[in-house]
Amino acid sequence: MEALPPSATLIRMASRKEPFLIGEYYHVCNRGAEKCNITKDPFDSNRFVESLIVFNDTEPIGSIYEQSFIKSKPKEQKNRLVDIVAYCLNPNHFHLILKQLAENGISIFVGRLSGGYAYYINNKYKRTGSLFQGKFKARHLIDNDDFLHASAYVNLNNNVHQLGGLASKLVRSSWEEYEDNKNVSICQKDIILDQFETRKEYELFALNSLPLMLEYKENSKPESTAGYILGDI
Repeated sequence: MEALPPSATLIRMASRKEPFLIGEYYHVCNRGAEKCNITKDPFDSNRFVESLIVFNDTEPIGSIYEQSFIKSKPKEQKNRLVDIVAYCLNPNHFHLILKQLAENGISIFVGRLSGGYAYYINNKYKRTGSLFQGKFKARHLIDNDDFLHASAYVNLNNNVHQLGGLASKLVRSSWEEYEDNKNVSICQKDIILDQFETRKEYELFALNSLPLMLEYKENSKPESTAGYILGDI
Protein backbone atom coordinates (compact mmCIF):
# COMPACT_ATOMS: atom_id res chain seq x y z
CA MET A 1 0.00 0.00 0.00
CA GLU A 2 1.36 3.42 -0.97
CA ALA A 3 2.04 6.22 1.45
CA LEU A 4 -0.12 9.31 1.46
CA PRO A 5 0.98 11.88 -1.13
CA PRO A 6 3.02 14.85 0.09
CA SER A 7 1.21 18.16 0.41
CA ALA A 8 2.33 21.72 0.92
CA THR A 9 -0.68 22.37 3.13
CA LEU A 10 -1.51 20.65 6.39
CA ILE A 11 -5.18 20.73 7.37
CA ARG A 12 -5.23 21.42 11.10
CA MET A 13 -8.86 20.78 11.94
CA ALA A 14 -11.51 19.37 9.64
CA SER A 15 -14.52 21.65 9.68
CA ARG A 16 -17.58 19.73 10.71
CA LYS A 17 -19.37 21.53 7.86
CA GLU A 18 -17.15 19.65 5.42
CA PRO A 19 -18.08 16.03 4.69
CA PHE A 20 -15.68 13.23 5.48
CA LEU A 21 -14.38 11.81 2.20
CA ILE A 22 -14.26 8.13 1.24
CA GLY A 23 -10.67 6.89 1.08
CA GLU A 24 -9.30 9.73 3.21
CA TYR A 25 -7.66 9.51 6.63
CA TYR A 26 -8.65 11.43 9.76
CA HIS A 27 -7.41 11.83 13.32
CA VAL A 28 -10.47 11.66 15.59
CA CYS A 29 -10.75 12.19 19.33
CA ASN A 30 -13.16 12.95 22.14
CA ARG A 31 -13.05 13.14 25.92
CA GLY A 32 -15.35 12.63 28.86
CA ALA A 33 -17.88 15.32 29.70
CA GLU A 34 -16.26 17.80 32.10
CA LYS A 35 -13.10 15.71 31.71
CA CYS A 36 -14.65 12.80 33.60
CA ASN A 37 -13.21 9.32 33.25
CA ILE A 38 -14.82 7.25 30.50
CA THR A 39 -13.32 4.01 31.84
CA LYS A 40 -13.06 3.09 35.50
CA ASP A 41 -11.77 -0.47 35.46
CA PRO A 42 -10.00 -2.83 33.02
CA PHE A 43 -13.29 -4.48 32.07
CA ASP A 44 -14.60 -1.09 30.87
CA SER A 45 -11.46 -0.65 28.80
CA ASN A 46 -11.90 -4.09 27.25
CA ARG A 47 -15.52 -3.16 26.46
CA PHE A 48 -14.34 -0.08 24.58
CA VAL A 49 -12.00 -2.19 22.46
CA GLU A 50 -14.82 -4.66 21.79
CA SER A 51 -16.94 -1.72 20.71
CA LEU A 52 -14.35 -0.78 18.09
CA ILE A 53 -15.04 -4.15 16.50
CA VAL A 54 -18.77 -4.48 17.06
CA PHE A 55 -19.85 -1.07 15.80
CA ASN A 56 -17.62 -1.04 12.69
CA ASP A 57 -20.23 -2.54 10.38
CA THR A 58 -22.44 -1.06 7.69
CA GLU A 59 -25.30 -3.26 8.89
CA PRO A 60 -27.32 -2.42 12.02
CA ILE A 61 -26.31 -4.49 15.04
CA GLY A 62 -27.93 -5.54 18.28
CA SER A 63 -26.89 -4.47 21.74
CA ILE A 64 -23.24 -4.92 22.68
CA TYR A 65 -24.57 -6.75 25.72
CA GLU A 66 -25.61 -9.56 23.35
CA GLN A 67 -22.08 -10.00 22.06
CA SER A 68 -18.82 -10.84 23.75
CA PHE A 69 -15.31 -10.96 22.31
CA ILE A 70 -13.52 -11.78 25.54
CA LYS A 71 -14.54 -15.44 25.57
CA SER A 72 -15.16 -15.90 21.86
CA LYS A 73 -13.46 -15.18 18.55
CA PRO A 74 -14.18 -11.73 17.05
CA LYS A 75 -16.51 -11.80 14.09
CA GLU A 76 -15.02 -11.29 10.65
CA GLN A 77 -15.46 -7.70 9.52
CA LYS A 78 -16.65 -7.86 5.91
CA ASN A 79 -18.57 -4.60 5.60
CA ARG A 80 -16.60 -2.08 7.60
CA LEU A 81 -17.57 1.56 7.88
CA VAL A 82 -13.94 2.55 8.45
CA ASP A 83 -10.44 1.18 8.59
CA ILE A 84 -8.94 1.71 12.03
CA VAL A 85 -5.26 2.53 11.59
CA ALA A 86 -4.46 3.28 15.25
CA TYR A 87 -6.26 3.84 18.53
CA CYS A 88 -5.61 4.73 22.16
CA LEU A 89 -8.04 4.75 25.05
CA ASN A 90 -6.90 6.74 28.08
CA PRO A 91 -8.92 7.08 31.31
CA ASN A 92 -10.71 10.26 30.21
CA HIS A 93 -10.37 10.41 26.41
CA PHE A 94 -9.68 8.44 23.25
CA HIS A 95 -7.84 8.92 19.96
CA LEU A 96 -8.42 7.15 16.64
CA ILE A 97 -6.93 7.30 13.17
CA LEU A 98 -9.61 6.28 10.70
CA LYS A 99 -9.95 5.82 6.96
CA GLN A 100 -13.50 6.29 5.71
CA LEU A 101 -14.73 3.35 3.63
CA ALA A 102 -18.49 3.97 3.38
CA GLU A 103 -20.55 7.10 2.86
CA ASN A 104 -20.69 8.96 6.21
CA GLY A 105 -18.75 6.01 7.64
CA ILE A 106 -16.76 7.99 10.21
CA SER A 107 -19.77 9.86 11.55
CA ILE A 108 -21.83 6.67 11.76
CA PHE A 109 -19.03 4.65 13.35
CA VAL A 110 -18.02 7.22 15.97
CA GLY A 111 -21.69 7.92 16.72
CA ARG A 112 -22.37 4.22 17.29
CA LEU A 113 -19.16 3.79 19.28
CA SER A 114 -19.86 6.77 21.54
CA GLY A 115 -23.56 6.01 21.97
CA GLY A 116 -23.17 2.28 22.51
CA TYR A 117 -20.29 2.59 24.93
CA ALA A 118 -22.02 5.40 26.84
CA TYR A 119 -25.13 3.21 27.16
CA TYR A 120 -22.99 0.46 28.67
CA ILE A 121 -21.24 2.83 31.12
CA ASN A 122 -24.46 4.57 32.17
CA ASN A 123 -26.14 1.26 32.85
CA LYS A 124 -23.19 -0.18 34.74
CA TYR A 125 -22.67 2.82 36.99
CA LYS A 126 -26.31 3.95 37.22
CA ARG A 127 -25.45 7.35 35.81
CA THR A 128 -27.40 9.68 33.52
CA GLY A 129 -26.46 12.32 31.00
CA SER A 130 -23.79 12.52 28.34
CA LEU A 131 -20.61 10.55 28.79
CA PHE A 132 -18.70 12.45 26.12
CA GLN A 133 -18.08 16.16 25.73
CA GLY A 134 -20.12 17.15 22.69
CA LYS A 135 -19.19 16.31 19.11
CA PHE A 136 -15.94 14.51 18.46
CA LYS A 137 -13.03 16.45 16.97
CA ALA A 138 -11.51 15.45 13.65
CA ARG A 139 -8.53 16.48 11.55
CA HIS A 140 -7.93 15.53 7.93
CA LEU A 141 -4.53 13.88 7.38
CA ILE A 142 -3.30 14.56 3.87
CA ASP A 143 0.45 15.01 4.36
CA ASN A 144 2.45 11.80 4.80
CA ASP A 145 4.83 13.21 7.41
CA ASP A 146 1.85 14.46 9.40
CA PHE A 147 0.17 11.06 8.94
CA LEU A 148 3.16 9.11 10.27
CA HIS A 149 3.62 11.38 13.26
CA ALA A 150 -0.11 11.22 13.99
CA SER A 151 0.14 7.43 14.08
CA ALA A 152 2.99 7.67 16.59
CA TYR A 153 1.07 10.23 18.64
CA VAL A 154 -2.01 8.00 18.85
CA ASN A 155 -0.13 4.75 19.43
CA LEU A 156 1.89 6.30 22.26
CA ASN A 157 -0.72 8.71 23.58
CA ASN A 158 -0.65 7.27 27.08
CA ASN A 159 3.09 8.00 27.12
CA VAL A 160 2.45 11.53 25.89
CA HIS A 161 0.23 12.03 28.93
CA GLN A 162 2.78 10.15 31.08
CA LEU A 163 0.17 7.87 32.59
CA GLY A 164 1.38 5.50 35.26
CA GLY A 165 0.16 3.59 38.28
CA LEU A 166 -3.52 2.62 38.30
CA ALA A 167 -4.28 4.87 35.31
CA SER A 168 -1.92 2.84 33.11
CA LYS A 169 -4.00 -0.29 33.78
CA LEU A 170 -6.97 1.40 32.07
CA VAL A 171 -5.07 2.21 28.88
CA ARG A 172 -5.73 0.24 25.70
CA SER A 173 -3.57 1.05 22.67
CA SER A 174 -2.83 -0.33 19.23
CA TRP A 175 0.88 0.05 20.03
CA GLU A 176 1.02 -3.66 20.90
CA GLU A 177 -0.31 -4.50 17.45
CA TYR A 178 2.46 -2.47 15.85
CA GLU A 179 5.10 -4.09 18.05
CA ASP A 180 3.91 -7.65 17.49
CA ASN A 181 1.92 -9.41 14.77
CA LYS A 182 -0.92 -10.53 17.03
CA ASN A 183 -3.43 -13.15 15.94
CA VAL A 184 -6.35 -10.85 16.72
CA SER A 185 -5.82 -7.49 15.07
CA ILE A 186 -8.18 -4.52 14.93
CA CYS A 187 -5.99 -2.17 12.92
CA GLN A 188 -5.18 -1.95 9.23
CA LYS A 189 -1.47 -1.23 9.63
CA ASP A 190 -0.01 -1.76 6.17
CA ILE A 191 -0.11 1.90 5.11
CA ILE A 192 2.17 2.64 8.08
CA LEU A 193 4.37 -0.45 8.31
CA ASP A 194 4.95 -0.74 4.55
CA GLN A 195 6.91 2.50 4.75
CA PHE A 196 9.48 0.86 7.04
CA GLU A 197 11.81 -2.08 6.52
CA THR A 198 10.77 -3.75 9.78
CA ARG A 199 8.37 -3.30 12.67
CA LYS A 200 11.38 -2.41 14.80
CA GLU A 201 12.20 0.48 12.47
CA TYR A 202 8.71 1.92 12.92
CA GLU A 203 8.95 1.38 16.66
CA LEU A 204 12.17 3.39 16.76
CA PHE A 205 10.61 6.13 14.62
CA ALA A 206 7.65 6.42 16.99
CA LEU A 207 9.73 6.33 20.17
CA ASN A 208 12.16 8.89 18.76
CA SER A 209 9.18 11.17 18.08
CA LEU A 210 8.03 11.00 21.70
CA PRO A 211 10.33 13.74 23.12
CA LEU A 212 9.04 16.18 20.49
CA MET A 213 5.45 15.27 21.32
CA LEU A 214 6.11 15.86 25.01
CA GLU A 215 7.68 19.22 24.20
CA TYR A 216 4.68 20.37 22.17
CA LYS A 217 2.29 19.22 24.88
CA GLU A 218 4.31 21.01 27.56
CA ASN A 219 4.31 24.23 25.50
CA SER A 220 0.57 23.91 24.73
CA LYS A 221 0.92 24.19 20.98
CA PRO A 222 -1.87 21.99 19.61
CA GLU A 223 -1.65 23.58 16.16
CA SER A 224 2.11 23.61 15.76
CA THR A 225 3.93 22.77 12.56
CA ALA A 226 4.01 19.09 13.54
CA GLY A 227 0.25 19.18 13.24
CA TYR A 228 -0.50 15.88 14.93
CA ILE A 229 -1.79 17.09 18.30
CA LEU A 230 -5.53 17.53 18.06
CA GLY A 231 -7.30 19.80 20.48
CA ASP A 232 -6.65 20.46 24.16
CA ILE A 233 -7.15 16.85 25.30
